[in-house]
Amino acid sequence: MKKILSKTLVPDQDIEKLIGYLLRYGVVTASLIVLTGGIIYLFQYQHSAIPQYHVFIGEKAGYTTLTQIFGGVESLNAKGIIQFGVLVLIATPILRIFFSLVGFVFERDKLYILITLIVLSVMMFSIFGGLKV
Repeated sequence: MKKILSKTLVPDQDIEKLIGYLLRYGVVTASLIVLTGGIIYLFQYQHSAIPQYHVFIGEKAGYTTLTQIFGGVESLNAKGIIQFGVLVLIATPILRIFFSLVGFVFERDKLYILITLIVLSVMMFSIFGGLKV
């Protein structure tokens, strides 16, 4: 049964290509989203006053939750779009680990399934453990 699943349906090379494309297009997509947000930022704040650099004025916390980020994207706010690009960039390696897990499940390699599940759970805990909702 292992030969049927790994040789005809999903060969190792196909999964490696899929993961390679995922990483490549994930980074390019995130970069384009951040670039778009940066261009919108330049247009939205082009007439704002030049800050006084000898006096520190802190920036209020904004776009730190998923609802704030998605709300900023919906309203075409530049900072929200840039933060969404950062989220896409963070999601790219997580999806890579997930697709590796799927590949190991198809191959029925129990040791690598366990290792990949541990890595994925540590990453998810570190991301969502301190998340404000």
